[in-house]
Amino acid sequence: MKKKIIIGVTICAVLSMGIIPASYVYATGNNWSNVIYPEVYIEDINVGGKQFGEAEELIQKKYGESLLNKKIQIEVNDNIYTLDYSKIEARYNIGEVVNKALSYGKQGNMIQKYKLIKGEEKKEFKLNFEYNSTPIDELIDRIEQQANKDPQNAKIFITKGDIKITPEIDGVKLQRNKLKGAILENINGELSKEGTKIKASLEIIKPEINKEKLASINSPISSFSTSFFTSSANRINNIDLATKAINGTVLMPGESFSFNEAVGERTRVRGYKEAGVIIGDRIESGLGGGICQVSSTLYNTMLNANIKADERRNHSLPLAYIGKGLDATVDWGNIDLKFTNTLNTPIYIEGYIENKNVYFNIYSSKTLTKRTYEMVTDISTIQPTIKYIDDATRLEGEKIVTKSATSGYKVKVYRKTFEGGKLINTELISNDYYTPVNGEVIRGIKKPL
Repeated sequence: MKKKIIIGVTICAVLSMGIIPASYVYATGNNWSNVIYPEVYIEDINVGGKQFGEAEELIQKKYGESLLNKKIQIEVNDNIYTLDYSKIEARYNIGEVVNKALSYGKQGNMIQKYKLIKGEEKKEFKLNFEYNSTPIDELIDRIEQQANKDPQNAKIFITKGDIKITPEIDGVKLQRNKLKGAILENINGELSKEGTKIKASLEIIKPEINKEKLASINSPISSFSTSFFTSSANRINNIDLATKAINGTVLMPGESFSFNEAVGERTRVRGYKEAGVIIGDRIESGLGGGICQVSSTLYNTMLNANIKADERRNHSLPLAYIGKGLDATVDWGNIDLKFTNTLNTPIYIEGYIENKNVYFNIYSSKTLTKRTYEMVTDISTIQPTIKYIDDATRLEGEKIVTKSATSGYKVKVYRKTFEGGKLINTELISNDYYTPVNGEVIRGIKKPL
């Protein structure tokens, strides 16, 4: 009530002076109620006297449409990627600002409105630049997929002594954060700049293994082979699959090898077949039978290269194809043959079968051949027991062997190192135990008539 009294007094005072008729003041304010007051600017455009739609169209034509024509070009090697402002929905808050301009002064009293309409005071409103950053990330994703290249290690191939090395290839990685930062830094609403060019930063990724490192693999340093002359077709098939899986393995100094990881699970889908396997004190048919000959042959090749096993176990029974204490059994998910390249140079494992023999060769630096190695075994025999079962229905002296007895063994394996023909070291490699198989015999006790 007090405010209305003050306004009324002010108006009466002005009118009593005969300066401006009240009706004129009121009519002037009323005439500008739906348009923007004079001397109101949005950026550099005078929108005074314009209705909302007129002002919006005027600002949109200069600032909205021109903005959508801008673009940023991104150079990645020989490729150019374009980020259009239309894709990022670049825009000014034109509607919001025009609404502010239209509302300017409309809340004042009659005299205040009149002064703004008739006055020469300039009022400016600024536009805010906005955009959607999601398309930027999507473009960078696409650039990254096309620009990024994994490094490729140098590769070595050896076939019966013929050594070939293909050089390494550098990898490329887009420096994503730097590119995004450069894009965001250059996105703006300046109409004087139609576009910007950015050169993406790329990081060169060097491969872990280069040709120079592999060049030190220049000579065989150990070899070993075993025969499977009497093996079945299924067993030969399994030996061939496992040998091929290992052939070509390269181990850098400090890298480890796992037979199970290299060969993989022995399944029918992967081509493995049923063949004889040792289970306890007997031989049964099992999927992948025969691959222990592969692991045992590789184990001896490894020993002759002056490498120790990290994990290795002997069979429960001695084997015909290899000496006692020199075998290495494997079983998927249970028993493995593992070793680490403890040499100062990389090694290459070559494996192949020929004339019903499985061969393994380890290649490395020729400097390692100045030493040679010999495996020596110390064997103690453990005699089995024989259980006799008397049979009164059979004649005295008649015997039937129901379970054959085989001796057990305690075996120590030593590796002797020679240099220049002289023994320079002897070390214990393994201490194995082969369980004796106790026999059973049925014997007759019936007296002859």
